Amino acid sequence: GRVAEIWKLCAISDKAGVEDALERQADLPDWGGEVAVIGREVDERHPEKWALEAYFPRKPTSADHAMVAALFDGKPPRLAVEKLPEKNWVAESQQGVAPIRAGRLHVRTPHHEPLPSAVNLIIPAAQAFGTGHHATTAGCLAMLDAMKRGGVHARNLADIGSGTGLLAFAAMHLWPRAAAIASDVDPVCAEVVRENAALNRMPLQLVVADGMDHPALQAREPFDLLIANILALPLIDLAPEFALALVPGGNLVLAGLLETQESAVRVAYRRYGFRLRRRLVKGDWSVLWLGKSRVR
Repeated sequence: GRVAEIWKLCAISDKAGVEDALERQADLPDWGGEVAVIGREVDERHPEKWALEAYFPRKPTSADHAMVAALFDGKPPRLAVEKLPEKNWVAESQQGVAPIRAGRLHVRTPHHEPLPSAVNLIIPAAQAFGTGHHATTAGCLAMLDAMKRGGVHARNLADIGSGTGLLAFAAMHLWPRAAAIASDVDPVCAEVVRENAALNRMPLQLVVADGMDHPALQAREPFDLLIANILALPLIDLAPEFALALVPGGNLVLAGLLETQESAVRVAYRRYGFRLRRRLVKGDWSVLWLGKSRVR
């Protein structure tokens, strides 16, 4: 495998500051697709101390420093730059990420063996968000499996903010007769989804769109299942669009919201005739299964 050069910019802040910075980064349409950004707890003994880490395939420029610093409100924390030891990071990450199980779904990298008793989904671990290891993605997998076990039928579904395509692939396995489409605001995701669709032998149409704003999505409406693992503020903004796009009695899975943001999201959707059918909490994150009322 190719040995990649990786550089890291790291900022230490409090948990709220890092979470706000991650939300700002996700909302920036011109953020470089070559840069991976994560937030993490620095020390479990000090849960409020967090790090924001931005990974670059080259030495960060002064413009890169400014771009990361601008994610923080007010005076930004000091940025530390580090060149990571050269190694095959893709192979390292593939081997270091254990498969996960959510009901009948088993998400693995190409380096791990399939489970004969499960629905196996292959997502390369280098695609950090959407591999199933983030709490929101894992929670969505568990919720979709619970919906299937609970008797939910889906004939026409969409995955909004698809990322790697994992949630769409999971839904296509659970409801194999359903028509499926996915969208993401990031054009880089289109190639990622094409590669992962080939790995999983599942043709999935992906369109680059902000929310539901694409002719291909609108042509497929109304849906009976919508999945959206995004962030709380975009989810609140999308409530009227999702209400229009779903059939009466349709199902909606929302994720990417912190438990502290859950009440605001639920209030926004209640205005459009949605009611909570089930909630699931993983760590600090909530996953909501909402049903659209049959009568408005």
